[in-house]
Amino acid sequence: MNIESIPDALVANRPLLISCMDDIMMSYTLLEECYSKGGKLLICGNGGSSSDADHIVGELMKSFEMPRPVDKTLAKNLQKVSPEKGKYIAGKLQAALPAISLNAHTSLFTAISNDIDPDLVFAQQIIGYGKEGDVLMAISTSGNAGNVVNAAITAKAAGLKVIGMTGMTGGALKKHCDITVCIPSTLTAEIQEYQLPVYHVLCRMLELRFFK
Repeated sequence: MNIESIPDALVANRPLLISCMDDIMMSYTLLEECYSKGGKLLICGNGGSSSDADHIVGELMKSFEMPRPVDKTLAKNLQKVSPEKGKYIAGKLQAALPAISLNAHTSLFTAISNDIDPDLVFAQQIIGYGKEGDVLMAISTSGNAGNVVNAAITAKAAGLKVIGMTGMTGGALKKHCDITVCIPSTLTAEIQEYQLPVYHVLCRMLELRFFK
């Protein structure tokens, strides 16, 4: 398998996505550059898109489809720190591509909603987590979720790149994104069904690039 064959298979299985392929490939390039320079991915969304954010983190922060042995230096250091357990830990741990779901911290999420504003639950976290060169993936099937749009605006102001994952029109979100993958549908369920294979393709490509 090579990186180029992964999106080819996506289009072969889901021809509806052919109109998205340029944006999918540009999204991969943006993420590849981010990770090559030591950056991380932040992800946010509401409802089903919140679950997608957690799902993507799960594919990037541990092995998705390929073995990911930890760095040899770390493996050696683990055995130095603990001759009894270091070898076991080094043999089990997997290398990661750093990613954070901005939906995952309930206490922080509710504190921001209560003390600041519910529309800023993602934007406030970008202030804490985001660094120039990082990437925000903003997921909204309509492109008009206020808290997601505010996150994109804040991310751009903080020097992050923004990938939008949305529906046919892109909504208000599109103008604040560097790249927008617009699924050619206006039906929420259908957009979500097609977004999953899109982000799986991105995760496969990144894993092949960094862990082959």
